[in-house]
Amino acid sequence: MREPPEHLDELAREVIGAAIEVHKTLGPGFVESVYEAAMLDELARRGVEFENQFVLPVHYKGKLIAEHRLDLVIAGGLVVELKAVESLGPTHFAQLLSYLKAGAFELGLLINFNVELLRHGIRRVVLSH
Repeated sequence: MREPPEHLDELAREVIGAAIEVHKTLGPGFVESVYEAAMLDELARRGVEFENQFVLPVHYKGKLIAEHRLDLVIAGGLVVELKAVESLGPTHFAQLLSYLKAGAFELGLLINFNVELLRHGIRRVVLSH
């Protein structure tokens, strides 16, 4: 597996720091949209460049068939999917991998805020070429 460029890992660390602050302040138990709003605020406070509800074109056999919205794309290169679920499962990982492939991104983070300790809710996903 090829590792992504260091600048993406630096962005990931910054996002994780923001998520830790959000989780420390709010704790578990809210719906995803609450954490998304808090993440937008925290990222802006930290001066992190991001796009919320990033529009991802979906192609099938060379034809544009749909558009999908990603929770966050950080500095044009890191996909962040926010969750507030009981636990992250294989479908969540597959979903993020599909987003990485469709958008030609190399690195993604799954962040589940519905956990006691946030470190148990963060997963790094690398698209191997």
